[in-house]
Amino acid sequence: MPAALPKPEVLAVPASVVYSEELETNKQPRRTVTLEDWKIGVFTSVDAGLGVDLNVAHELGIPTIQIHAPHQGNRTQETADEILARLSQFGISVTAVFGGFEGESYADIPTVVNTVGLMPLETRNSRLAEMKEISDFAKMIGCNVIALHLGFVPHDKQDPGYAEILSVTQELCDYAKDNGQALHLETGQETAPALLEFIADSQRDNLFVNFDPANMILYGAGNPIEAVSLLGDKIRSVHCKDAKWAANPGEEWGEETMLGDGEVGMDDYLRALQSIGYRGPLTIEREIPQEPARQKEEIGHAVQLLNRLKKEIL
Repeated sequence: MPAALPKPEVLAVPASVVYSEELETNKQPRRTVTLEDWKIGVFTSVDAGLGVDLNVAHELGIPTIQIHAPHQGNRTQETADEILARLSQFGISVTAVFGGFEGESYADIPTVVNTVGLMPLETRNSRLAEMKEISDFAKMIGCNVIALHLGFVPHDKQDPGYAEILSVTQELCDYAKDNGQALHLETGQETAPALLEFIADSQRDNLFVNFDPANMILYGAGNPIEAVSLLGDKIRSVHCKDAKWAANPGEEWGEETMLGDGEVGMDDYLRALQSIGYRGPLTIEREIPQEPARQKEEIGHAVQLLNRLKKEIL
C-alpha cells in the first residue's frame, strides 16, 4: 500500500497553457476562459457505474455528460443508437466515456490496490480487451475521449510492474488513437508529480488527465490546488467533486461530501483551472446512486454553486 502523504501547503498557481480537445500537445497562446467555455456537466450511467440517469441530466438542464460505459453485453450499435437518440432529444453532448470493470471495489485503499483498473495482473489482459471494446463503443457514439482509473502504479520504476503497466497504457493509447481518441487517466491513486512522470514515460501524445480534486483528498495523494498547477496543460477534463481529509491520509479513506461542504475549496479550484487556461466542461460527480433522490438534489445544488462561482470568477 502506498505510504501516507501529508496534506501539503497550497502553492501559488502559475499560468500555463490553453485547454484543447486536440490530440496533439502543440502549445498555443493562452486564451481567456469564458462562461461559455465552462459548460456544466454530470457523470452519468446507463446500466453500470455510479452516475445518474440521462433523464436527471435533462431535468436539471445540464448540457454535457461523461458516461460510464454500458455492461459488456450492451456495448452494441443498437445501444449506441438508443443513447444517441436520447442525447439528441435532450440536447446533451458526451465529453468522455469511462471504463469500469466487474470485480472492482472501492471499499478501502488496500482493496482499491488489489482490484481497480489495469494494475491487477490476473485481470489485466481481459480488462485491456474491454477497454478496447469501450473505445470502439465510444466511437459509435461519436466521443473522442475514453477514460479510466488505471490503478496504483508502482512508485519504484525498477519494479517490473511499472514497465508492464506502462506498456499496457501505451497499447491502449495506440488503439484509442486509431479511433481518433485521447485517453484520460483519472487522478487519485498517484501524486501529481508521479502522474506527470508516467505520462512523460509513455511517450504518447494522446495521454492526458481527467482531474478529480476530491480523489486527491480521498486517497491522500496531495493537495488538489497544488496538483492543478503541477499538471497544467495535461488536464483535459475535470470532475467537480468534494471531500474531507481522513485522519490518516493515504492509509484510510477520506469522506466524500456534497459540493462545497468538503475541503477542496471550489472557489480556489475553479480559479486554479482558470489560471492554467482550462476551457472544458465542469463535470459534477456525486457517487451515491443508492440514494437517487438525494443524489439528484445534491447535483442540483452543485449546478447552482458552480454557476454562481463561474459568474464571480469569469
